[in-house]
Amino acid sequence: MRTVCPRDCYDTCFLTVSTKEGNLIRTVGDDAGITQGFLCPRGYRDIERMYSDKRVLYPYYRNNDFERVSWDTALTILVDRLQDTLHSRGPQSCLHIVCLGNQGLFSSYLPQRLFYALGFTQTDGSICSKSGHDALSLHYGLSYGCTPDELLDMELTVYWGFNAAVSAPHLHRLSKKSQKKDGFMVVVDPRKNETAESSDMWVQVKPGSDIALVYGILKYLIENELIDFDFIRRYTQGFDALKDEVSLWDSRVITEYTGVKSDTLTELAELYHDHKNQVTLIGIGMQKSLHGAEAVRAISFIPAVLGVHRGFYYSNRQASYVDIPYITGERLTDKKINIISQIQLGNYLERGEFTFVYIHNMNPAVTVPNCKVVQEGLARKDVFVVVHDTHWTETAHLADLVLPAPTYLEKEDVVIPYSHKYVRKCVKIADCRGESRSELQVTRILSERLQLQEDWLYEDPWKVIEKAFHNACEEGDIQDLRKGKMITLKVRPKNEYQTPSGKIEFCPPEKGIPLPKQYLLPENGFILLNSAVKKFTHTQFQDVHGLIPPLVFINFRDALRSSINDMDIVELYNELGSIRLKAVISSSVPPGVLWAPRQGNDTDGIPQNSIVPDTTQKIGGGPVFNTTLVRIRKVQ
Repeated sequence: MRTVCPRDCYDTCFLTVSTKEGNLIRTVGDDAGITQGFLCPRGYRDIERMYSDKRVLYPYYRNNDFERVSWDTALTILVDRLQDTLHSRGPQSCLHIVCLGNQGLFSSYLPQRLFYALGFTQTDGSICSKSGHDALSLHYGLSYGCTPDELLDMELTVYWGFNAAVSAPHLHRLSKKSQKKDGFMVVVDPRKNETAESSDMWVQVKPGSDIALVYGILKYLIENELIDFDFIRRYTQGFDALKDEVSLWDSRVITEYTGVKSDTLTELAELYHDHKNQVTLIGIGMQKSLHGAEAVRAISFIPAVLGVHRGFYYSNRQASYVDIPYITGERLTDKKINIISQIQLGNYLERGEFTFVYIHNMNPAVTVPNCKVVQEGLARKDVFVVVHDTHWTETAHLADLVLPAPTYLEKEDVVIPYSHKYVRKCVKIADCRGESRSELQVTRILSERLQLQEDWLYEDPWKVIEKAFHNACEEGDIQDLRKGKMITLKVRPKNEYQTPSGKIEFCPPEKGIPLPKQYLLPENGFILLNSAVKKFTHTQFQDVHGLIPPLVFINFRDALRSSINDMDIVELYNELGSIRLKAVISSSVPPGVLWAPRQGNDTDGIPQNSIVPDTTQKIGGGPVFNTTLVRIRKVQ
């Protein structure tokens, strides 16, 4: 049977699941979409995860310890506590937390209608890509760019802070195929990651110095008149301000900031000029740093001065015409919705601003910065926490009420990819394990028990999809989708800019935001970077692949200076606390920089994110995971 993976991933793979005598036995990748017949290590193990002994199979209520209860009892407890809170403190003291543990429209988006109808406080979704979206929107109106279909024929592909070999293996495979057709692949990254290993050129840049590198490239292109003057005149605004800013940068200072030699910078600039058929793929992870949004918007200027319409890719979530606010109910409610920072969630919880919290498709107890405070907030006696999840996560263990959810193999759904434009129905392949009920089922039942009167809470899910997809399809329609056929979404034109001027605005005057600024880099201690590893999607799959390895990579010079040997236990510490990891001595990271797999626990079970500050970026309010400052010492 054919279905679709709904995980938080660029690739949104199409797969075929084999069954035997009613049991699921194997998953393989389809040739449809961009899947190209293969899956990642998670996709191949999804069946094991469905049958995992870490599944939540029944409702549980905490009465000192967890006790199994019936669904009727669980829902009665939930409704009673919710109504008490609504009557005594109002809907703004009720918090809804959702992310993309499953990004299906029926699993993550449509259930939000209940919380919009009730007027729950919502988080701003800033934990992931929001800062980069907001940054690009300043200059382009919307943040979409190149589609994966174009990668195959690219002459130049630049992965900037984007380890696609791990985070987007199907995009990376397309780029590998372009290399075989004489395409050239460049990786710009502080770390020699898996994508850099497969590239034709690796540019090692100091963390946080991307803007200086961009300005160096622009300076070379402008001073040597290698830019597209006609394109700039017709399609852009504010170029003179950009030119003036770039002219202030001295080549020696750029090298000092970035660690990139001038001849390497020149080579990269020449590559950009020589290949009009180009794309720069900007990493979401790279954007999760103190000035990450600034770097994202700066990088996007390179193709613009060369005459390439939207010659970047960051995320294409804004490329389609699907009406997401209709699906979620955001534009249907008449309630005034309070929005709080997802990054500073712990501060709100710790202060006791919420007494009822409903969480699904997220594991904030370990994935949010300064997560120790999040855990303490969720554990407050005066906070009632509901978690609806497939597995016993760290967050579920802190809940007062835990509800069992089916995996994507056990329910019907629709997923809109955030890179490509192909959509196919997720079909229900297996019966739900235990007493699992879908997110949509539960929110519908709660709407009835709460006697809510809004008609849109009870709208048929496929009618919702049909309305939301109106005029959004290039090939096929919702009826084709329901029959299991692949449909293709329309994407917005790349030469269209939704800015006030209708052009690329390098320095948007009405926004009052200056050009990207390169800030001084910290020199006290080490910069701790983190990023994804192949076997895990955030904290998922540790029940299948084992724990996220508690490792930290350190440059051999730094290790020698601190008398650290390979596999020594070392302590990383700052003002927030400390974690202990096993050292891996490597030349893949530069001096002064450490790298660890993201969102894991240390050797004692302490989350890595307990030492990540909950500082927010100026643009978009995003996290600063990759600007975490630590010191390191060997544990004797």
